[in-house]
Amino acid sequence: MSQSPPRPRSIFLGSPDFAVPCLRALAEISDVALCITQPDKPAGRGLKLRPPAVKVASVELGIECIQPRKVRDGTLAERMRAVQADVAIVVAYGRILPREVLDAPRLGCLNVHASILPRWRGAAPINWAVVAGDDVSGVTLMRMDEGLDTGPTLATREISISAAMTAGDLNAALSELGGSLLREALPEFLRGSLVETPQNDALATKASLLTREHGRVVWSGSALEVHNHIRGFVPWPGAWTVWGDKRVKLHQARVDVGMGDWGIPGTVLQADARGLKIACGPGILEVLELQLEGRKRMSAMAFVAGKSLAVGDRFGQESER
Repeated sequence: MSQSPPRPRSIFLGSPDFAVPCLRALAEISDVALCITQPDKPAGRGLKLRPPAVKVASVELGIECIQPRKVRDGTLAERMRAVQADVAIVVAYGRILPREVLDAPRLGCLNVHASILPRWRGAAPINWAVVAGDDVSGVTLMRMDEGLDTGPTLATREISISAAMTAGDLNAALSELGGSLLREALPEFLRGSLVETPQNDALATKASLLTREHGRVVWSGSALEVHNHIRGFVPWPGAWTVWGDKRVKLHQARVDVGMGDWGIPGTVLQADARGLKIACGPGILEVLELQLEGRKRMSAMAFVAGKSLAVGDRFGQESER
């Protein structure tokens, strides 16, 4: 009676919620000998230490988990070599890995990246795809090298981005798609049946690390650009503008059908029970939900009813000086 071939032996490196479906998929198709994630970080009002989502999942799955503070002192590479893994899978780990770490598994390290490479290389591919108004995104399985998402690609899966989809929505969808891609493509890679395709660097775009300042709305953009900006920074850092001396976070909006030039961008064109509409350059944005600094999130109609906001007022004036 023939015996089944031994299951491959793997290592997983990842940190946030986005990476968890890939960890679970890897555990289904291989023996995950070691999980590597970021150290616990302070979070919440009490700043209590909170473990990364990958650590929580690894405990549930019964996988040993380590949280090294350094990746370049040789200790991590030595620990990975000791595992004698066939392959390591990296998903949103959050650190650039040195060559000695990339070479530690027998077949090297593969990355599940949240874009269709070479578009949106970098730390925030999901956000920038939405901000740019892309109508398609996806996940790519690639061999890692020492560059930033520059290694050859092995497989991709695509997904449509609807006009109402936020970065948070796309994050959730691509997270699950990444797990599906790994289930399908990793066994093929281990059999040697996937072709490595070099990326075309000339087509590369950069998805830079987000800061709070990225959320600032520039009203001189078109109404569509401002709308994409708002949904591209949900849930973090959030799209924001100023009204007087207060910041206002914009949670939800849509492009109004009236697309003419209505004067200075940021000017309030309507503020009553029918809604809140703001001039862009060109076009009109209808704000549906917003949040004044220090207050709760509310509908535009509730905001207008409770504040002395009038036609002719201007959002963003201070921040764009």
